[in-house]
Amino acid sequence: MIKSIQELEEIRKKALEELEFRKQQGEGIRVVVGMATCGIAAGARPVMLKFVEEIQKRNLKNVTVVQTGCIGLCKYEPIVEVYEPNKEKVTYVKMTPEKVLKVVAEHLVNGKPVYEYTIGYEENKEANN
Repeated sequence: MIKSIQELEEIRKKALEELEFRKQQGEGIRVVVGMATCGIAAGARPVMLKFVEEIQKRNLKNVTVVQTGCIGLCKYEPIVEVYEPNKEKVTYVKMTPEKVLKVVAEHLVNGKPVYEYTIGYEENKEANN
C-alpha cells in the first residue's frame, strides 16, 4: 500500500525510467497471450503468469507481456504470439507453463524460436496423421 506522495513519485519515476529505457532499446519483444474465454479455459492464465515470472526473474527489460482477446484458433489454445522488431511473428500453440521455460530460454534470451511448439509444427503433425 502506498503511504505517501513521495513514495508515489518514486514509483512514477522508476516506471518512467523503465519506459525510457525501452524506447532507447527500440521496440523490444512483445509476448501476446490469448486471454479470451477459450484461452483461459485451456490454461492461458498460468501460461501468462509464468512468462511474467520468468521475464522478471531474468531481468529481461526489452520484453513486455500483454494479453489479447480471441486469436481465432481455439483448438490450439493456449496461444502465445511473439513479436520481434523486423522479424516474422512466431505463434506458439498448446502452451503450458513448462513450455514457457524453454521459450523464454531459447527464443527470448537466445533468439532461437522453439519450432516444435509452433503452429506450423502442429499443423504439419496433424497433416501427417
